[in-house]
Amino acid sequence: MTPTTVLTVAGSDSGGGAGIQADLKVFAALGAYGTSVVTAVTAQNTRGVDAVLPMPPRTVAEQLDSVLGDFRVRAVKTGMLGTPAVADAVAGAARAGRLPNLVVDPVLVATSGHRLGVVEAVERLLPYALVATPNRAEAEALTGAPVTTVGEMVAAAGALAAGGPAYVVVTGGDVDADGEAVDVLVGGGTTTVLRAPRVDTRHHHGTGCSFSAAIAVRLAAGDAVPTAVATAKEYVTRALTGARDWELGAGRGPLDHFGWS
Repeated sequence: MTPTTVLTVAGSDSGGGAGIQADLKVFAALGAYGTSVVTAVTAQNTRGVDAVLPMPPRTVAEQLDSVLGDFRVRAVKTGMLGTPAVADAVAGAARAGRLPNLVVDPVLVATSGHRLGVVEAVERLLPYALVATPNRAEAEALTGAPVTTVGEMVAAAGALAAGGPAYVVVTGGDVDADGEAVDVLVGGGTTTVLRAPRVDTRHHHGTGCSFSAAIAVRLAAGDAVPTAVATAKEYVTRALTGARDWELGAGRGPLDHFGWS
């Protein structure tokens, strides 16, 4: 059986916990064949990001042409775009209808606090997204409004959905919600609050990348968006739980993408 092909367009994480590396792990773990377009090279580990080198827009466009010209890609997710010029190169492919089932993870700030992207870059791509998956901080940056409660997550998701994406998931694993990890999905005329037990762990590097990558895999397999989002949330909860007691690196460690624990 030929596996389903999924594409990630994102930055490289030399520590392997987030970005391109995490996306490819998720694709493999969920049974998809992963392809990639590198938008930036970072020097980072579990303790933080030390350096970022954006790729030239032409190099990003050439990678896209190579992959899309040979593989039958069923879904695409984007992560760190880095610069508006790189975002324009990716948006051009989306505008031409070459990026099916597009999931936009608007990576703006790393867990360590290092700024990885700019709002203008993300805004160029949002109108073409089937699903956008900002966390609370990213939703604040994109809407200009505070996102500190579940109610404000709902408002932010609605505001972003009005600007283009068919669906928006605002993730709020760290919002105060009685020990629950709460995400809000808006789209298709409905609002859904997704809840799961919060996993008490410092090892959550790459959670957002892994969540959006899992959504892309399920969309490629034919799931409707609400089903894909719910399945991705279950996967990330398991991956967080599996890595809870790992000691990989001295900082915020990666997830257990393959269910090793």
